[in-house]
Amino acid sequence: MTDQRDSAPRAPEGVDTEKPSAARIYDWYLGGTQNWAVDREFGRRMEQQWPLVRPGSKQNREFMNRAVRAALRAGIRQFIDLGSGVPTAGNVHEVVEAELPEDHDAKVVYVDYEPVAVAHATLILEEEMATDWAGIVQADMRDAKAVLRAAETKRLVDFSQPVCLIMAAVLHFVGPDDDPDGLLATYRNALAPGSWLAISQMSEGDGSGATLDGLRWFVEQYRKTSNPVWLRDREEIEPLFGDWALLEPGIVHLPDWRPDRKINALEAEARPYAWCAVAEKPGA
Repeated sequence: MTDQRDSAPRAPEGVDTEKPSAARIYDWYLGGTQNWAVDREFGRRMEQQWPLVRPGSKQNREFMNRAVRAALRAGIRQFIDLGSGVPTAGNVHEVVEAELPEDHDAKVVYVDYEPVAVAHATLILEEEMATDWAGIVQADMRDAKAVLRAAETKRLVDFSQPVCLIMAAVLHFVGPDDDPDGLLATYRNALAPGSWLAISQMSEGDGSGATLDGLRWFVEQYRKTSNPVWLRDREEIEPLFGDWALLEPGIVHLPDWRPDRKINALEAEARPYAWCAVAEKPGA
């Protein structure tokens, strides 16, 4: 039987499908269909060296999905997903469509700086006829003002109302020289009381042995690219929420944030290597 992930989707005009794309590789990790043979080959090489990359990616996506559902149930209808990649395989607009009636009033803004991710996102949203309530901004999430002032952001988001800002598995691309504290403060200050901030961050956590060695190898590979990875301990993550109130259960490993299923043995091995939390802006 042929794995559907080995079939080729429609390619957006002008996108090079002969070179691997980080956004499409991540899509493959998640079991998505917006990837090509070159992306799958790169992903498989990474997986051979660190077998936890796919279960870890899945745990991150499931955390994001649970956070979005929780925000929807709390009445939030606006979402900004920073470093969103290709919006497929359970991304924000899919969760919204699954949770809300067809005539919903939710809005979703995806943000990514990779032209290939923006091209794929544009095509997908057009094909799904979602462009009236979901859009993509091509910008570097490290330039908060560019993201917040973008025309598509202004079209879709009413900043006088609560927003759920999502930074899922992207802060590890924000290094010390990028002033992460100042960056997060700029985003937090732009949002209305009652807004949520959802963060997940790769970490050495409480890992050990071969799996920790594998993670360090993974980080070294990225340090050789234009997108180096920075790991953070739990103590470095809490200040990023500022004075916002952490929602239960606080800062925990990905599968432990309001879990809705049991994890298997391989997923349990990946558990130590990321932290996550969601916080709410006071004053609502």
